[in-house]
Amino acid sequence: MKSPTPELLRRLSPINSLPPERLTELASFCFIEAVEGDSDPFRLRSPSDQSVYVVAGGVELTYDDGQRDTVLFDTEQSSRPVAKGRVLRSARALGPTELLRIDDDLLDIMVTWDQIAAITPLSNGVAGEAPTAERPWNMATWTELPAVFSVDTLTAGVFASLPPAHIAELLKQFDSLPVKRGEVILREGDAGDFYYVIENGRARVTRLVGGVEMPLADLKAGDAFGEEALISHGRRNATVTMKTDGRLLRLAKHHFDALLREPLLNELTLEEARRRVAAGAQWLDVRFPSEYQHDKIPGAINIPLSELRHALSVLDRKNQYIAYCQSGRRSAAAAFLLAQRGFSANVLAGGLWGAQNSADK
Repeated sequence: MKSPTPELLRRLSPINSLPPERLTELASFCFIEAVEGDSDPFRLRSPSDQSVYVVAGGVELTYDDGQRDTVLFDTEQSSRPVAKGRVLRSARALGPTELLRIDDDLLDIMVTWDQIAAITPLSNGVAGEAPTAERPWNMATWTELPAVFSVDTLTAGVFASLPPAHIAELLKQFDSLPVKRGEVILREGDAGDFYYVIENGRARVTRLVGGVEMPLADLKAGDAFGEEALISHGRRNATVTMKTDGRLLRLAKHHFDALLREPLLNELTLEEARRRVAAGAQWLDVRFPSEYQHDKIPGAINIPLSELRHALSVLDRKNQYIAYCQSGRRSAAAAFLLAQRGFSANVLAGGLWGAQNSADK
């Protein structure tokens, strides 16, 4: 197996919505699988939880309803993942074929955060201006902070467990804090007051054991610390000291508590959502048009999350909107954005994946 090039990823939808630096990083998390002719490329693993693209050769697909489809490389159809939104009965490779596979959950996380970050301004940020005490940022958007939005950070690090509906508001509340080598950021035994993310620089975590300071971990750009005391309302259980000069992103305790603990969304099951639509509510698909056109819910209107702020004037405040996407991440953020602006908005719990899983049970 081999990894794809960023140039290859750039022709695939919705992967091509990500900026170049994201494509370069994402390439190392994808793999290309070689498939022999006449073999079933999905015999060992179905495409139900992956986005699978034909990047060489071709495949013949037979669906549960008896319809057939042929996807050949270098056609418009090969720019989209195969068999999305349909139940696959069988598949056959048309000669030597190569397939690119990427986990749906990883791709959805990347697309969700990148869209939200791109439309969320930094605190006092003005592109091109030098940072000052009153105006600490000199970047236009959060997408220009690569350490914060790395794949590792979003999938298994600092932001992996954050409710997606709160992303935009959380980003607004972070402060930028320059720090110096040797500076103690947290001290063991102190009360918890802030949550931190390292934007650049390195730090060391230590704890006193029998009166001796023992190193526990080294932290790098993109790593977070300080959440344990905030969640437990206890004392700091370790000391964090900067090993280099750097910059931290800091979130105050009251913002951490309010934005992570208090439920701000009304999630609906598929059955309840359908009842509300029958009574006059409107489905709102916040995915990209290339996703929407292939497995949309009948009657849904399509406004991608990244364009929603600019489309508020065309939405009817008298309507109730039920937002959905693949996983519920983008739609949760959309519903939160609408609710903040006075719209009646709900979110389909678990997105289309959750609805499909419920239907299968």
